[in-house]
Amino acid sequence: MRREVDYTWRLAELMAARGLHNTTELIPLLAERGITLSRPQVYRLVNQQPERVNLKVIAAICDIFDCGPHDLITVTAADVRARRTGTEPNNVIGLDKAARPRRARVTDDAR
Repeated sequence: MRREVDYTWRLAELMAARGLHNTTELIPLLAERGITLSRPQVYRLVNQQPERVNLKVIAAICDIFDCGPHDLITVTAADVRARRTGTEPNNVIGLDKAARPRRARVTDDAR
């Protein structure tokens, strides 16, 4: 069975809980931990859901907000099942599984 995995990036929520309301306030905090990012990069990191993030950046963010990666990223996973659309054709006849043909016996007529 296939599973569909998704995640929620919660950096903006962590910043708001700490009282940081501008993305530029995060730049010096990251710089203290050796992470140098431009203002547009920090803006995208906070306001968009990133597809790739350096682990050092995640470690620095976790250190800044005194949290773990599970607080920064919420993961959801669900089974994906094939759904029936309800548009099956109405002219299909169901087979009676109780009425089966008799098994054939093969005999040798030459004897």
